[in-house]
Amino acid sequence: MQLRRRLIMLAGIIMLLAINQAIAQQGTPQASVGPIQLSAQQAVELALANQSAIKTAKLDELIQLAKNKEVSGQALPNLSASGQYQDNPIIQKQLIDASNFDPSVPKGTLVPFAFGLKYNAVGEVKLQQVLFDPSVLVALQARKTLEELANRNVKKSEVDVKVAVYKAYYNVLSARKALKIMQDNLVTMDKNMRETSEMYKAGTVEKLDVDRLQIQITNLRTEESKLLNADEVGVAALKFQIGIPMAQDVILTDSLSTEEIAAVPQTESEQFDYTQRVEFQALQSQKKAYEYDLKRYKLKGIPSLSLFSTAGISRASNTFNYFKQETWYGYVNYGVNLSIPIFSGLQRRRQVDQAFLTVKKSEVSLENLKLSIDMERQQSNSTFRYNVKTLEAQERNMKLAKEVYDVSVIKYQEGVGSSLEVNTAEKDLLTAQSNYFTAMYNAIVAKIDYLKANGKL
Repeated sequence: MQLRRRLIMLAGIIMLLAINQAIAQQGTPQASVGPIQLSAQQAVELALANQSAIKTAKLDELIQLAKNKEVSGQALPNLSASGQYQDNPIIQKQLIDASNFDPSVPKGTLVPFAFGLKYNAVGEVKLQQVLFDPSVLVALQARKTLEELANRNVKKSEVDVKVAVYKAYYNVLSARKALKIMQDNLVTMDKNMRETSEMYKAGTVEKLDVDRLQIQITNLRTEESKLLNADEVGVAALKFQIGIPMAQDVILTDSLSTEEIAAVPQTESEQFDYTQRVEFQALQSQKKAYEYDLKRYKLKGIPSLSLFSTAGISRASNTFNYFKQETWYGYVNYGVNLSIPIFSGLQRRRQVDQAFLTVKKSEVSLENLKLSIDMERQQSNSTFRYNVKTLEAQERNMKLAKEVYDVSVIKYQEGVGSSLEVNTAEKDLLTAQSNYFTAMYNAIVAKIDYLKANGKL
């Protein structure tokens, strides 16, 4: 019997441990078993589903939809019920002149008289319906505009997320391309180091040449470490922008070339419309909302009309016998309520003035946004063209520097060139490669800004 109890207790402990482990795993985001492959577009789609900024904007949109339903409810009937029971241990008395009821009593004879009974109960149902209310009417008209504003705020957040993800994604590709070229340089330098060491052993070169190569290799390995660190940091930033766990391995599938960077939609031949920018759309919706607010204050001076109706039953008694078959007295009334604003201390006028100035302020903001968009488009177009030309020039320069370096090495190995010539060519190659990496990153950033400025993201 004791053995059976121990087995039951052991099984219970194991079950509790399993449940606790399952709860802990559900509370912590888990990475996928294997690495996930991501193109730039897939990274953006994943970010749009995971980023907290997008989730918050979509929740704001749902909140606005709920508020619109609340506004719609103001135009529907309002039905309520209430009940009240009252016990009067001491009934309030009032003095009355008894001569009003009995002429034989001297005038001025005051007699206390109790109005009401000890127990009172009442139950009623009230119905109210707005027939005409300017505030409710304007609120119903503004629903669509407020929905558009919330939706455009979501799209604005999506554009911001796309910009951040694209820049983070191509920053990693740029760093990895620089790392690949740097590692190729190291392979070449290691080969030259071995060949120079053999030449030193044969007595055809000085030890100084070997030492120079060793210094250059050490410098290249330092640069390689920097690029490896930049790649690691860039991948972490990309994971953060996408919204995936840091432990999740990713494989970037897109490539990076000068032709791909330079390829963009032909926006110059298209007629640009400011509404292509989601910021402009959002500000337009905001201006419409302010106009509805102005209209609401203007219409506050118009009378409002509502319907009301009440039905109920009541009973009063000096004995508590409500559970018996006694008579309850019913009542019904209905009517309309007309409210006419006459004078509000000029408050409504001041509210109209404030709302009018707010609309004017939004118009100024729209005009300023147009100028800002024009400047942004002009700057992004010019910057993108300049950076593409610079990238193409630096790519040609890097290839030329590589050819010069290769020829210098061959001449040195054949004994018709000097080590100084090789060192100069190598420095020129490293400078050209560094300029190429910088030009590539600048061109990528310029392209993303160019697409954003023209409403193409």
